This record gives sequence, C-alpha cells and structure tokens, in this order.
Amino acid sequence: MDRARAWWGRPQTSDFRPQTSDHRHQTTMRDYTKIIAWQKADDLTVAVYEVTRGFPKDEMYGLTSQLRRACYSVPANIVEGSARDSKKDYLHFLYISRGSLSETRYFLHLAHRLGYLGSEHQRNFARDAEEVAKVLHGLITSVENETGKVSRLVARVTSLFVLSGASVLLRH
Repeated sequence: MDRARAWWGRPQTSDFRPQTSDHRHQTTMRDYTKIIAWQKADDLTVAVYEVTRGFPKDEMYGLTSQLRRACYSVPANIVEGSARDSKKDYLHFLYISRGSLSETRYFLHLAHRLGYLGSEHQRNFARDAEEVAKVLHGLITSVENETGKVSRLVARVTSLFVLSGASVLLRH
C-alpha cells in the first residue's frame, strides 16, 4: 500500500499525519460554526482570555485557569454535542454548556470582587454572558421541542433559575 495512504487509507501530509480536510469517514453532524450560541460563547471565551492575561501571576493556576476552563467549556460542549448522532446526547452537552456558563459567570463575579476585573469589564462581561445564556436557552428549548422527550417545564425552570440567579450574583 502507498505510504501516503498507509493510515486507514486516508490522504496524508508529507510527514504521514492524516489531513484535517479529509472528511470522508465522518458521520453527518451539525455545523457548529453556524450556531449562534456557539459564536457568542466563542467570542466571550476570546474576551476572557484577553482580560485574564492581566490577572496576577499568582492566580495563573487558580482563578485564571478556572475561569478560562469554565469559559471555553461553553463553546466546546456545544461543538461536542453538535457532533452527536442523537438529540438526547446533543441536549446532554447543551446542559453541560449551560452549567459551564454559570461557572463562568460566578468566576467573573469573583474576579471583580477581588479587584482583578474593573467595573466596566464586569458590566460588559455580564451583558455578554447574559446574551450567551439567552441564545443557549433558546437552542436548548428548540432541541427539547424537537425531541419531545424532555420535560420542558423542568428544563425551563432550571434555565430561568440559572439566568436569574447568575444575574443577581453579577449585580453585586
């Protein structure tokens, strides 16, 4: 067999790694780049990375790391869920994404209280996180309606609790 196709018969780069552009073996998946919740969460993540560069160095393995991880978990779980075959699995990852967004909101609140995040940054992040929460809630509701298997009432109450509880935290 040709060395360029030695790894599972896929085209490869000159150093024999599989090419990213070969999608023949992938199953059908949603294009996450078109999901507005992902776009907004991705923008929030980039902004968080930019602002945390100014956090104290002694927080590198503490708050900085926790905030970044919680924040990038939001778009990452949307991506992972969008690649799943069942809507039930997709919802599972959307719920994880919602939880990670709640963590992000708390860590932003904490960073503000500790003086690492100015009031203007805090207000901007609160606004952006609220926008992510709204579109993520809409996505979750839409997928729930498509599945018809999840108790919509429980999911809505949970979402409203997360939205209202986090906004109370960010006001202080």
